[in-house]
Amino acid sequence: MLNDEQEIFLAGSETTSSTIEWTMMELMRNPECLQKVKSELDRVVGRGREVEESDIDNLPYLQAVIKETFRLHPPIPFLVPRKATMDTEFMGYHVPKDTQVLVNAWAIGRDPDVWEQPLDFKPQRFVDDCKNIDFKGNHFGLIPFGSGRRMCAGVPLAHRILHLVLGSLLHRFDWELQSHVTPSTMDTRERLGITMRKLQPLLLVPKLIPSSSSIIND
Repeated sequence: MLNDEQEIFLAGSETTSSTIEWTMMELMRNPECLQKVKSELDRVVGRGREVEESDIDNLPYLQAVIKETFRLHPPIPFLVPRKATMDTEFMGYHVPKDTQVLVNAWAIGRDPDVWEQPLDFKPQRFVDDCKNIDFKGNHFGLIPFGSGRRMCAGVPLAHRILHLVLGSLLHRFDWELQSHVTPSTMDTRERLGITMRKLQPLLLVPKLIPSSSSIIND
């Protein structure tokens, strides 16, 4: 049995690492998106310093990339189970008291009645028509953390950590696939555990990008 501290640690670390892995996979499969987010980081952050928390609000495309990953790959696809506290009528359905309710956030994110081209990785949608949609429980088409009074309490932490980690990885490194893998042959299969992870771990080759200060010193 896990204690409360272990549950909080696993919930925070597992969901974060899973989301970063899915994001990197989608960017490697979509080189134009990868180049666009790297260009934004170069323009906003530059080469003389690291990505900081204060930069996040000035990186709309990076934010859009995270949102699009949450839409296609919510870390907990069925969210946290709920239980009806009373007999309820909802959209023509009778839900008896004590019924366990699972919300399929994975299916909502891929619903063609909610999203255009739902199976395509298109961060630009969150820059254009869907720019006001966030993942903080206010828009039911994108609820990777749930919604309402009992939604995940870790949203502020996830928002900071995901953008800082992903931004730093993309800002400081160029990334390449292994020699025998191409964007079209990447393994995109899923496995369901505590979170929705890749069936096969993502393996990439990093190449450090020198900062402007190191270039000058050299």
